[in-house]
Amino acid sequence: MVTPLGIEPSQCFVAGAWVAPRAGETLDLINPSDGSTLCAIARGQAGDIDAAVEAAQSALNGDWGKATAAERGRVLARIGALVLENTDELARLEAMDVGKPLTQARADVLALARYMEFYAGAADKLHGQTIPYLDGYTVYTLREPHGVTGHIIPWNYPMQIIGRSVGAALAVGNACVLKPAEEACLTALAFAELARRAGLPAGALNVVPGLGAEAGAALSAHPGVNHMSFTGSVGVGKLIQASAAENIVPVTLELGGKSPQVVFDDADLEAALPFLVNAGIQNAGQTCSASSRILVQRGLYDQVIEAMAARYSQLRAGPALDDLEVGPLVSMRQKAIVESFLAKGADLLIAGQGRVNDGAPEGGAYVRPTLFADVPPDHTLAQDEIFGPVQVIMPFDDEDEAVAIANGTEFGLVASCWTRDGARQMRMAKRLRAGQVFLNNYGAGGGVELPFGGTGLSGHGREKGFEALYGFSVLKTVAALHG
Repeated sequence: MVTPLGIEPSQCFVAGAWVAPRAGETLDLINPSDGSTLCAIARGQAGDIDAAVEAAQSALNGDWGKATAAERGRVLARIGALVLENTDELARLEAMDVGKPLTQARADVLALARYMEFYAGAADKLHGQTIPYLDGYTVYTLREPHGVTGHIIPWNYPMQIIGRSVGAALAVGNACVLKPAEEACLTALAFAELARRAGLPAGALNVVPGLGAEAGAALSAHPGVNHMSFTGSVGVGKLIQASAAENIVPVTLELGGKSPQVVFDDADLEAALPFLVNAGIQNAGQTCSASSRILVQRGLYDQVIEAMAARYSQLRAGPALDDLEVGPLVSMRQKAIVESFLAKGADLLIAGQGRVNDGAPEGGAYVRPTLFADVPPDHTLAQDEIFGPVQVIMPFDDEDEAVAIANGTEFGLVASCWTRDGARQMRMAKRLRAGQVFLNNYGAGGGVELPFGGTGLSGHGREKGFEALYGFSVLKTVAALHG
């Protein structure tokens, strides 16, 4: 398979060129909509990672390392423009690869372009500061790149996470080695080709597909990597952090979530309802920041269940290119995981369920969107990340109980509060344990500009917005004694 952008997925992108993996091995990439093989991708291994890190270091010693911040910004702007020019091709690749409906894939393309635009404009605005000190001294700080940054991204939002991770790292002046998920890597490869066409110097971005246990492990343990960024599961995040620690390398981790939406009796239910449902089933629920828990005050509880159940009854799951409300899960393995959670909820009340659309291929990884009601806060469906189109509703009596339930998991990524009471909004914003809190909304439309990250098992460090530039830079203090 040669993609519409002319790349060959069975190759790696290293030092500005498309090259075969050194071991000559490939992996099958499966279409989750029907179970067919889309194409073969490169099975990169330690030798390919070595070459990519060497290429990144050469770029830092060459044209990329010498580029001014303004020049870096111009390159990123050109990449963003090319992303927009190829919106249809990129959206189709992402839909086929990940399984997400075409409309959602198209939104991801636009988000990637926006990340490039944002970091293009921010590249020359990462300033140091002067510090008043002793007489005869001038003291100032500089923000400098780490050097070679490693990026391991998941399969659920390849383009968006490339934008917020690689985009920010390049803006600061780092050179990147990217290991995309083996389940979905076509748009990562396409992005590399667009970056090449935009004039990004050879070696500033390198992409090595492959298995996490091979290419990913080699990248996180590589002594030539100066910073690691990982988005994915808690278990793998622990491995990445432990591996990087051997080289005393800082790590940004964005891991799982069990994010609540808290609905008080005085909430505007009509305004809240689309957010309550869509934030849970977008991308078939395969979203770290998915709203998988709905906490509702008892005065509005039955009404919310009835309204959400009615919406669930209209949800259809089907092939990505059919562009329905819900696509397939990314793989049969992920389907089995979600179905195991559904089995654990056999003793619970199913308040609403969608359906798999007529004619959906038998080989597709489809799961019926499912809404559970009256779920105890300590139940596995209310505690563990499911990563599928499954939501639970649970009641609460007062603000203190709402906070206790909302904060009652090991995660802390996103939370939302629905209330017309301004004082309560401010209290809840402070009391909810999460990296992002939304008041009378959820997600703020994606918010490229908004710092994103979690607490607890949701990870540490921040991506997105200007804050990401601090994480991808090193602060240097200069103290000059001049008398």
